[in-house]
Amino acid sequence: MTRTLRAAGAGVAALLALSACSSSDDSAPSSASSGAPGSSGSGRVSGTVTVFAAASLKESFTTLGETFEKAHPGTKVTFSFGGSDSLAASITGGAPADVFASASPKTMKIVTDAGDTSGTPVTFVRNQLEIATLPGNPDRIASLKDLTDTALKVVLCAEEVPCGAAARKALDASGLKLTPVSYEQDVKAALTKVELKEADAAVVYRTDVRAAGDEVEGVDFPESAGAVNAYPIARLEDAGNAAGADAFIDLVRSAEGRKVLTDAGFLTS
Repeated sequence: MTRTLRAAGAGVAALLALSACSSSDDSAPSSASSGAPGSSGSGRVSGTVTVFAAASLKESFTTLGETFEKAHPGTKVTFSFGGSDSLAASITGGAPADVFASASPKTMKIVTDAGDTSGTPVTFVRNQLEIATLPGNPDRIASLKDLTDTALKVVLCAEEVPCGAAARKALDASGLKLTPVSYEQDVKAALTKVELKEADAAVVYRTDVRAAGDEVEGVDFPESAGAVNAYPIARLEDAGNAAGADAFIDLVRSAEGRKVLTDAGFLTS
């Protein structure tokens, strides 16, 4: 009788052990396949990709966002465009985003120093300044020095903004002093002053002059060559959609992305 009970107990124990092993094996694949949409473990891109980008990238990135959504059905790219310094402050303040594209290494450094980027940011384009004047250039502005005429209403970007820092660098290198009628918080705001005829001229990016079409006229000036801004891009450390962020950055850096950006007037070398 004793031997019979022992044998029965051993049989029950063996069955329980087999059952536990089977349960463990079944749950492993289930756990691996339940990753968040768009995560690198899922093997595909899905969900929403949130991109914070310099205002000067608005037209190009909007186009690339549409391209991205077509290439990855079911995804959505949302943008927040603005002054790079304001965007950097938002990111370090905890604003949720997946990608940051800045108009200068200095503003990107604010984010990297805070430990908010994943990996090393990479430069994907550069941008050069140009003077935006009223259509037809009625004031016959031909140089940076012409902007020092006190009869002209000139607008600059704020100096903490990359386009403003570049303008200040060009002015300082030329030994020129200029008192603008206003300092704007991003390049689009500076350009709008000219488009609305509230200013005679603004120092903005070449890409913004091109995007404005017939609303303004552009004037090149040689000093801009010494104040070219590099644009870095990075995936953010707390990206909710890491796979989507990487895929969007890959598109920006691809041949297709470079074509969109160079067609807009950006420099790739």
